[in-house]
Amino acid sequence: MKNFADLIVELDRTTRTQGKLAALRKFFAGATAADAAWGVHFLCGGKLSRAIPPRQLREWGAEAAGLPPWLFEECCEAVGDLAETLALILPPAGRARVSPLAELVEQDLLPLVTLPIEQRRDKLRALWYRLGTAERFILHKLLSGNFRVGVSRQLVIKAVAEHAGVPSEVVAHRLMGNWQPTAANYEQLLSHATSDAEISQPYPFCLAHPLEEPAAALGSAGDYLFEWKWDGIRAQVIRRGGATFIWSRGEELIGDQFPEIVAAVRGLPEGTVLDGEIVGWRDGAVLPFQDLQRRIGRKRLGPKILRDVPVALLAFDLLELHGQDCRWRPLRQRRAELERLLAPRESAEQSADERLRLSPSLAVADWDQASRWRGSARTQRAEGLMLKRLDGPYPVGRPRGEWWKWKVVPYTIDAVLVYAQRGHGRRASLYTDYTFAVWDRDQLVPLAKAYSGLTDAEIRRVDAFVRRNTIERFGPVRSVRPELVFELAFEDLQLSSRHKSGLAVRFPRMLRLRDDLSIRDADQLTTIRQMLAAKTAAAQFTEE
Repeated sequence: MKNFADLIVELDRTTRTQGKLAALRKFFAGATAADAAWGVHFLCGGKLSRAIPPRQLREWGAEAAGLPPWLFEECCEAVGDLAETLALILPPAGRARVSPLAELVEQDLLPLVTLPIEQRRDKLRALWYRLGTAERFILHKLLSGNFRVGVSRQLVIKAVAEHAGVPSEVVAHRLMGNWQPTAANYEQLLSHATSDAEISQPYPFCLAHPLEEPAAALGSAGDYLFEWKWDGIRAQVIRRGGATFIWSRGEELIGDQFPEIVAAVRGLPEGTVLDGEIVGWRDGAVLPFQDLQRRIGRKRLGPKILRDVPVALLAFDLLELHGQDCRWRPLRQRRAELERLLAPRESAEQSADERLRLSPSLAVADWDQASRWRGSARTQRAEGLMLKRLDGPYPVGRPRGEWWKWKVVPYTIDAVLVYAQRGHGRRASLYTDYTFAVWDRDQLVPLAKAYSGLTDAEIRRVDAFVRRNTIERFGPVRSVRPELVFELAFEDLQLSSRHKSGLAVRFPRMLRLRDDLSIRDADQLTTIRQMLAAKTAAAQFTEE
C-alpha cells in the first residue's frame, strides 16, 4: 500500500508528463504482480463497489476525531475534500503497518460489502488505527468510489509497456474487455510473446496542426485535399484474422460501444485498416456531438440508445489493404483506393453502407472558395476544414506541413458568474469551476459551465471574490453575488430541454474577465437564440 500511496503523492506533485511517466515506471518496477495488477485497475479508472456511503464516513470520522458534526463539516469545507479531511483529522495511527495493496483490497475492502453496518464501522476503525496519513487518504478514495488521479489510461499503458519492453498497442489490447486485476493477468500484460495482440495492432495516428497563419501562405490550394473536420470520435477500424477491432485515438478498444460499425465492416477484405471519424448519423446527416456523448462510456447499450443515437464511420484514409501497409503512398493514391473500396454495394446491403461511408472531399478552386466552405462548416455540424497534402504520406504523429485543421471562428458572448465550485486535484482548495448566466429579459438564466482559460493569478482573484461574495450554499456549490462579467467562447450550440435556458453550448471556455463591463452589459438569451436561428437557416439554405 505504501508504494501505491507514494506514487499518488508523486503524481500530484508534478504536472510534467515525463515526471508522471517516471513515477509510474518506478511503481511498476518495485511492485509485486498482485499490487501492480490492482494499481493498473485503479489508475485506469476501475472502482470498488461502494461499501460505506459518504454520510457514514462523515459520521464515523467525526466520532473518531472527537469533533461535533458542525466542526467536522467546517473542516471539510476548508480542506475541500472528504478523503483528505479524514486522513488529516483522525488521531495518529496506533500501530502503523505496511499492508500490500492487494492484501488491503482483497482481504479488507472487498469483504466489507457483505458485512453488517456495525461490523463495517469496526473494520474501518481498525484500518484507521494501522494506516498512515497517505494510506488513509487512498483508503477513503477507494471506499467512496471517488478515486481519481491526474494520469490518463494511455499514460498508464505506456508506463506498463515501457516497464515490460513491449509495444503500447499490445498492452492496450490485453487490457480490453473485462480485464481482471490478478497477478496472473498482470504477468500476461508483460509477456514478450505478442502474437495474441498482433492482429489487432493499430498504426500510430497522423495528427493535424492548427492553421493559424493565412491559408494562402500554404501555397496553391490545388496541392491539398479539403474535407470537413468532423466533430466525433477519431478511430481506426481494423479487419484482420476474421475479427474487427476499433481503436480510439486514446488507444482504447471501443468496438463494444459501436456494434453497428463492427457489423458494417465485416464485408471488408482481410487485412484492411481504415482511419475515420465516428459520428452520430441519421437520415444522411451528422447528429450533434451532444447526442453521440450519450453513448460514450456506457457499459451496456440498450435498444433505446441504439435507436435514438445511430452512428456511422466516415472513413477518410486507407492505411492497409490486403495486409499491405499503404501509409507511404501519396494521399491521392490512398484516397482513390479508398473510394473504390467503399463504392456503393448491392441494394440489399444499403443498411450496412449507411454505417460505413466515405467522408466527402470538397471541390476547392482557390483559397476564397476554401474560406467559403469553412464559413459553412457549422451547417454540416463540422468544426471547420481539414487540409491534407495530396502528394503526402500518412506520417506518424504531428509533422508540420502535412495535415492542417482550419477551425471555424468560435462564438463569443459576455456572461455573468453566478455559481462556483471547487476544482479537483491541485485545485481542490480553489473555486475554479464556474457557472455563467445571461439575461432573459430581467432575469439571469444559467447558460454554460466553464473551468479553463484563466491564468493562475486570475483564478486566485476569482476565488477570493467567491469567498467574499457567497450568497447561498448548495452542497459543494456556492451562489455568488452577480458582479463579474466574462467573455466566453464556444464552438457550437443547440436546443436542449435539459437546460433552463433551453440551449446547450459546446466546448465553453473563458477568454477574459471583462472589468470594463457591468452585468447589465452581458448578453441577452434572445441574442444567443438568434445565433442558433442563423445557423439553422444557413443549414437549410445549404441543403436547398
